Amino acid sequence: MSNQQLPVVVIGAGPVGLAAAAHLLEQDIEPLVLEAGPSAGTAVREWSHVRLFSPWGEVTDPAAEKLLAPTGWAEPDAAAYPSGGDWAEQYLQPLAEALGDRVRFGATVTGVARAGRDRVVDADRGTRPYAVHVRCADGHEERITARAVVDASGTWNVPGPAGGSGLPALGEQAAADRITYRVPDLGDPAVRARYAGKRTAVLGSGASAFTALAHLAALAGTDDGAGMKAVWLLRRGISDATFGGGEADQLPARGALGLAAKAAVDGGHAAAVTGFRTHTVERAADGRLVPVSEDGRRLEPVDEMIVLTGLRPDLSFLSEIRLRLDERLQAPAELAPLIDPNVHSCGTVYPHGHRELSHPDRDIYLVGMKSYGRAPTFLALTGYEQVRSVAAALAGDLESADRVELTLPETGVCGGTGLLATPEAGQPTEGGCCGS
Repeated sequence: MSNQQLPVVVIGAGPVGLAAAAHLLEQDIEPLVLEAGPSAGTAVREWSHVRLFSPWGEVTDPAAEKLLAPTGWAEPDAAAYPSGGDWAEQYLQPLAEALGDRVRFGATVTGVARAGRDRVVDADRGTRPYAVHVRCADGHEERITARAVVDASGTWNVPGPAGGSGLPALGEQAAADRITYRVPDLGDPAVRARYAGKRTAVLGSGASAFTALAHLAALAGTDDGAGMKAVWLLRRGISDATFGGGEADQLPARGALGLAAKAAVDGGHAAAVTGFRTHTVERAADGRLVPVSEDGRRLEPVDEMIVLTGLRPDLSFLSEIRLRLDERLQAPAELAPLIDPNVHSCGTVYPHGHRELSHPDRDIYLVGMKSYGRAPTFLALTGYEQVRSVAAALAGDLESADRVELTLPETGVCGGTGLLATPEAGQPTEGGCCGS
C-alpha cells in the first residue's frame, strides 16, 4: 500500500479534531479519529456546566455542518450561547455519529514516529509513513500506519500549577485533596457543599478565573452559601485591563465574564490579593491550606484552592518526531509570534494555516488548542480554519491551503494579556480578555 492510500490519523474527537475529519472527507482523504475518552468531546464534557462566551454561530464548522445536514441534524440558533454540555450533546456527538467507524473511542495515542526511523535517523526519513502506537480501552496495544498525523488532542489534561515559577508550589501536590484545577460545578450538590460557607482561594486572571469568581459570588448570595468568601490571588496588580474588554468586547458574553468578576470584588464577595506569586502551600493545624508567596507573605487559612493558571500541551508522545517549537510558548515556531499573548488578544491573531503549522517532519500538524501551546488566546473559529487549510494542503491544493481568510471578534480595549509586562514600566498589565 502506498502512503497516499493510508488514512490520516486525527488525534482527539473534540471540536477541532472532528472538524479536521470532516474537512479531510471533503478532500476525499480517509480520516481515522482516535479519542482516548469514551465519547465525542470528552474534555468538553468535563466542563459541561460552563457556558461558552462564543455563540453557536461561531463554534460550528462549515464542513461539519455539510456532513450533518443529511442526517436531519437540527442546527442550533446561531445567536444562542451553548454550555459545554450543549456543545457536546447537540453538535459533537451527532458529528461523531455521522463519521461512523472513522472515529474510535477508548484509543489513547502513546507514541508517534516515522515508521522504522527514530528521531535521529535521516536516511529515507521523508518517504516513511507514520507509525502511531495506541493503547486501547481493554489494555491491548496496536500500531496504526498513517500517511499524515493531525494532533488535535488539546491541552485540557495538563493544567498549570499554583506555583509562581511555573512549577508546582512546595506542598501543592500533598494538598491535592483541597485543590481543584477546574471551574467547580456548583450545581452538583456534593460540589456545592464543598464550597458553601467556606473560604476559597482562586488563582488565575483569565476567563476561567472570572467564571469561578462569578459562580462563587452567586453562591454567597444564597441561603446555603452564606459566609462564603473568595480570595483572588493575582500575580500582578489590578488595572483597567484586568477585567478584560467589558462592554467594548465584540463578544459580549466574554466581556460580561470580566464584569461579573469585577462585581464579585466590588460586592465584597472576593478580596483581591495582588503581586502574589505562590511559593508554598502549607497545612494549618486544622487541615486547611495556607498559601505563602515568594516574598514571604502568608494568607489566612483557606478551606479550598481553585487553581486556574492556564493549560499546557502534552508533547510526551511526540518525542520521536522532529518538531520546531517556540521556546516560550511550546507552539509551532512560525505560529508563535502571531499568537504571543504579550501582544495579541483572541481577536488580533493573524490568519494562519498549514505553513505556520508545519514542522521539519512533514505532514504532521498540531492544531486547535494544542497548536497554541501555552498561549490562552485560542478561539474555535481559528481551529476550524487551521484544519481547512491543513486538509487542503494534504490534498495537494496549495492554492486553497494558502488562502487563509478569517475575521475574529476582538475586544476594543485589550491588546494582549501582558504576561511579562510590569505596571511600573507603563506596559499592559495582567488580565487581558482571553485568559485560559
